Amino acid sequence: MATPNANPAARADEDEDLFQAREDAASGAYDASAIEVLEGLEPVRKRPGMYIGGTDERARHHLVAEVLDNAMDEAVAGHATRIEIELDADGFATVRDNGRGIPVDPHPRFPDKSALEVILCTLHAGGKFGGKAYQTSGGLHGVGVSVVNALSESLVVEVARGRTLYRQRFARGVPLGPLETVGPAPNRRGTSVSFRPDPQIFGERARFKPARLLKMARSKAYLFSGVEIRWKCAPELLREGDETPAEAVFHFPGGLADYLNFTLQGAATFSENPFAGKVVFAEKFGPDTVGSVEWAANWTPARDGFAASYCNTVPTPEGGTHEAGFWAALTKGLRAYGELTGQKKAAQITREDVMAGGCAMISVFIREPEFVGQTKDRLATAEAQRLVEGAVRDHFDNWLAADPAAGGALLDFVIQRAEERLRRRAEKETQRKTATRKLRLPGKLADCSDASRAGSEIFLVEGDSAGGSAKQARDRRTQAVLPLRGKILNVANASIEKLTQNQELQDLCQALGVQPGARFRLEDLRYERVIIMTDADVDGAHIASLLMTFFYRQMRPLIDAGRLFLAQPPLYRITQGATSVYARDDAHKDELLATRFKGRGKVEIGRFKGLGEMMPRQLKETTMDPATRTLVRVMIDEDEPGETDDLVERLMGRKAETRFRFIQENARFAEALDV
Repeated sequence: MATPNANPAARADEDEDLFQAREDAASGAYDASAIEVLEGLEPVRKRPGMYIGGTDERARHHLVAEVLDNAMDEAVAGHATRIEIELDADGFATVRDNGRGIPVDPHPRFPDKSALEVILCTLHAGGKFGGKAYQTSGGLHGVGVSVVNALSESLVVEVARGRTLYRQRFARGVPLGPLETVGPAPNRRGTSVSFRPDPQIFGERARFKPARLLKMARSKAYLFSGVEIRWKCAPELLREGDETPAEAVFHFPGGLADYLNFTLQGAATFSENPFAGKVVFAEKFGPDTVGSVEWAANWTPARDGFAASYCNTVPTPEGGTHEAGFWAALTKGLRAYGELTGQKKAAQITREDVMAGGCAMISVFIREPEFVGQTKDRLATAEAQRLVEGAVRDHFDNWLAADPAAGGALLDFVIQRAEERLRRRAEKETQRKTATRKLRLPGKLADCSDASRAGSEIFLVEGDSAGGSAKQARDRRTQAVLPLRGKILNVANASIEKLTQNQELQDLCQALGVQPGARFRLEDLRYERVIIMTDADVDGAHIASLLMTFFYRQMRPLIDAGRLFLAQPPLYRITQGATSVYARDDAHKDELLATRFKGRGKVEIGRFKGLGEMMPRQLKETTMDPATRTLVRVMIDEDEPGETDDLVERLMGRKAETRFRFIQENARFAEALDV
């Protein structure tokens, strides 16, 4: 029998050796020989996703964008005026410019190589690090064209420089020979890069899509008005019915404003002239280096909003700090405009509301921008937000003030978006609460004793006094009574915050068992009929109109289903001897006096000041008993659906002048006023 090792340290060493031996046997030794060093462009071919975001269609087209960005940098720097993009039938894409041309002289650090070969075959090599060759540029990391070279089955570069043409060929990032001098080129200058993506990386069937490259070419031309971009595509690559032309020339002096008008063509907008401009930043990004921002924006109810942003002509589909600064300027500007025009609801506007229906193009040029990732999908330069917001804000204030009609329409549109947002949030909160608790009915509700909805009805009455009489007059089995305190909130002229915070409306919704707005469901309604029962005078009519406005705006299906009614309580009681009858209004009173009270005896006329003054027996007999009462069903004229909206807005909306105009137009129809 073996004797255990009494030394704990020695025993631990033995266990470690045994563990290591098992690991080595299982997976092989892990030592310095296992460390792999990738040189040159090998890392790109090994992990293309690190450099172009993957190997899908988007990544494949990003190769063209990398080469095109270099040509655009030459144009923005003032050295090129023309760029050509050509797509051949054999799968080659070519980008040419008439700029300075890539340097071809020997590189100081690599005397046996030309600068062109160093740029094409070395990561992080380029003319955009020191800032002497370019003030602003889209290429920052020095990996763009070298990545394209690494991921191309074949790539050819031609440079016309110093009246001489040079050429060098590559295959999968490896030179097929040294830089060769082709010959004199007295009438040519610039760089031409022609390449075909490697099928080993992107698949055998991977091809460029002409429509996608055409859109890329057009957008670049919009971003810099000083460049002309020529497009050419082999006809055999275009499918029948394809709207992509075989040849086109893009040059847009109007810049982003032209781009926006092209994108929104045919759509109705709040302003004929978009909010557009360009500002050079007052602050410098570096020695002798300034930046700028150009923008164009408009709003339309015809489509969803969008934002297309760029930095140094590079698309930033995920936005970033320049977009944040732009929308911040517009949001603050609309709030200030609302305060200036007395529109208090403007204070609730957020960026989300401004962007709803807002269509914007934003382009910034800054030195050494910081992006998130090599594909530059998002700008991260913190200073850009402050500079863009400061540059845009004053111009937006002036744009709003210059066109009050468009500014007012835009403000109303954005406020509506804000109210819809707040309504959705309130509905979600209500849904969350109702999902976690049982239905709580208002304490002042006198509910039916019968749980069945069939034949049930709820009376909405004005005040506790009327509520007391109604509760005594009702049929407890099928009739419920909910007293309301005075005149409820006018929902046609109230923000969503006021609507959700109004206790009377909350009680009403809880009693009915439904939610207002988009989440209203008729099947949730706890009663078969909803009856508005108010005093038969002007104040009662006003309260009834407020309730009908609420149901029309927040519970329209209830009206469409014929479930909303108006009770007809009497205004007068006419007595002669043992005979008593009730009159709804003055006209009915006169009719009764003329037809039923012609005999002898004194006629007494009593006027009810309100439902609360009626005896429960009288209220039941005249207004609540289905056998003797009269109800008026609230209906919407289906032949004139827009007329109802217009009438509600005129009488109950926020603009007092429309109510005054209605009174003026209809005053001649009023024979008497109840004052």
